[in-house]
Amino acid sequence: MDAVVTAWLEQEEAFLARQRSHGQPEDGGLARPEEVLPLTGLEMLEGMIAGRFPAPPIAYTLRFFLLEVGDGRAVFQGQPKQAFFNPLGTVRGGWYATLLDSALGCAVHTTILPGERYTTMEFKVNLVRALAPDLPRVRAVGRLRHRGRQMATAEADLVGPDDRLYAHASTTCLILPPRD
Repeated sequence: MDAVVTAWLEQEEAFLARQRSHGQPEDGGLARPEEVLPLTGLEMLEGMIAGRFPAPPIAYTLRFFLLEVGDGRAVFQGQPKQAFFNPLGTVRGGWYATLLDSALGCAVHTTILPGERYTTMEFKVNLVRALAPDLPRVRAVGRLRHRGRQMATAEADLVGPDDRLYAHASTTCLILPPRD
């Protein structure tokens, strides 16, 4: 497991280094519409990973980052801050949900054409194991299940470096055509 954690931490640091080397804001930002509207969803997300576009502010606020994308696939990695723990000493479900929702949405996002948009219609999360403070990182792995003209579905798993499942989720998204 130590080798997996080391590889995950190196991948995260490489992402953050690319963001810094491109002069992206240290607390995230938003890409300019004129830069991303001509791109496919996959091209836009690849640009974020490469550092050409900033990671969104929520990534820094909640401490999780998009590290891998492919056609119908998105991988986020995170470590909850102490502020996200409940009185019982485990991570609040909202942190799980936001991380999983990001992986689900970006799995769908990889399939959109230039100008297309999407929005979540339905989202379901199942928490199956508590996240404790000693877990170094977790990954949300989102996978597209279906992409139609007007609707897409995706699933995601939240796993630890030991490959244990902590939560899983699913979504249905509405695909919106380009605006006139």
